[in-house]
Amino acid sequence: MAGASESVTVAPSQEQERVAGPDSQVSVPANPREDFRVRCTSKRAVTELVELCGRFVQKLGDTLPEEIRELALRDAQWTFESAVQENVSINGQAWQEASDNCFMDSDIKVLEDQFDEVIVDIATKRKQYPRKILECVIKTLKAQHETLKQYQPAVYPLDLKYDPDPGTACID
Repeated sequence: MAGASESVTVAPSQEQERVAGPDSQVSVPANPREDFRVRCTSKRAVTELVELCGRFVQKLGDTLPEEIRELALRDAQWTFESAVQENVSINGQAWQEASDNCFMDSDIKVLEDQFDEVIVDIATKRKQYPRKILECVIKTLKAQHETLKQYQPAVYPLDLKYDPDPGTACID
């Protein structure tokens, strides 16, 4: 899957009421029009997941006999895709009603605002950081100059005597 993964949260509706009865454990929705489909925000992401799962269906088909493989694979793939399309809603719309665009106008506006903030932030850093770096460089150079002013050699000169006859010198 090339795009970003999408998280899907499925939670029971708070409008559900328990049917009173000693043996009954069935939930009955208070609103008969309640949508039990998986809610997603991107049709493209769901399509990519269906394609990914389609590869697994193909691998399952490899175990079938050759004479029925092609027909069974087409049938299994169609059944899987139609089941996903029937049980998924994109931004509250049915699969067929949902557009292929992954961004709504409001999403694009939010992204543009975030992009503008990033541009302003980077432009500000471009103005501030060279000044801060220059201040640090100046401080470092001044400290180096002060250190060099305080430097005094630790080697003391010795009195050397000139030997007029170099052949008489001792060699160890």
